[in-house]
Amino acid sequence: MSDGIVVGLDVGGTSTRAAVVSLAGEPLGTGLAGGGNPTTHGADRAAEQLRLALTDALAEIDPGLAWAGVIGLAGAGRLLADPAGRLAFERVWQEVGLRCRYEVLGDALVAYASGTAEPDGTILIAGTGAIAVEVRDMTLAQVADGHGWLLGDAGSGFWLGREAVRRTLADLDRHRTPGPLGTLVLTELLGSAEVAARPRDTVDSLIQTVTRRPPVELAALAPLVIRADRDGDPSAGAILAEAARLLAANVERIRPADARTPIVLGGGLLTGDTPLAEAVRPALTARWPDAPVRTAGDGALGAAWLAARDLPELTDPAALHRRLLGPAAH
Repeated sequence: MSDGIVVGLDVGGTSTRAAVVSLAGEPLGTGLAGGGNPTTHGADRAAEQLRLALTDALAEIDPGLAWAGVIGLAGAGRLLADPAGRLAFERVWQEVGLRCRYEVLGDALVAYASGTAEPDGTILIAGTGAIAVEVRDMTLAQVADGHGWLLGDAGSGFWLGREAVRRTLADLDRHRTPGPLGTLVLTELLGSAEVAARPRDTVDSLIQTVTRRPPVELAALAPLVIRADRDGDPSAGAILAEAARLLAANVERIRPADARTPIVLGGGLLTGDTPLAEAVRPALTARWPDAPVRTAGDGALGAAWLAARDLPELTDPAALHRRLLGPAAH
């Protein structure tokens, strides 16, 4: 405890994760709650999830001992511009007993910091949405995409789901029997892969089902594309190949041609053993052969490290990063 304590939070649309660590790299507490993105859920619900995650993480710790905190949040700028949202988060911070300063930072920066301690580099994220960001001196600089489902997010989970439905509709328009991907899409959305005697009736049902739902729910179909690709469906493979091309193109928009700084992959579609990550990695390596390509780690730990990074008491930020996030990030 004498080494100091910092608090990190990774607040997303589906979960809120908290971590409390010492400046020596000792994990002291973790917390998990539901989605806390105020843009998606509203400021009051987001603040309540923040409270739940912090309460769990601080259960064995005196919160008054914390020195600094970072909240990583998608749409951080919108929260900072909303007085009610800022007040809701500030109230929770005080009510759980924290008295230290804290910063609200973009989730892209937290994802980058969870993958590397290098101050300069690039983060490419593909989850429900997609964005590429150049990082300079551990701050967000140039950005490509992240324009949302209606105007962009090329290569994202939403984009994959929409393409899966579009290709299914194209097959039906041509009176073709849907392949493995189309079969999965019809079963998921209509409850059956059976095509009506008049294929146009199935087309109409599929369109109505999709348009009655919030558009972002198309992202839930992304796993079907991955499943069909693993089953050898060339249509699914073509969708993933195009997604990889679009994601790599976003990085190319903002990254210097001769850069050797790290590229960090984040988001559910690019972390772990996914076919999209397998397609994106060689595309990036071919373009920047001297740049290490790394995978984002625990976002809450990345946020905690950012909270500690500029404290004068921390003499070796890179060493703390290794202890918290492992040697693979170095």
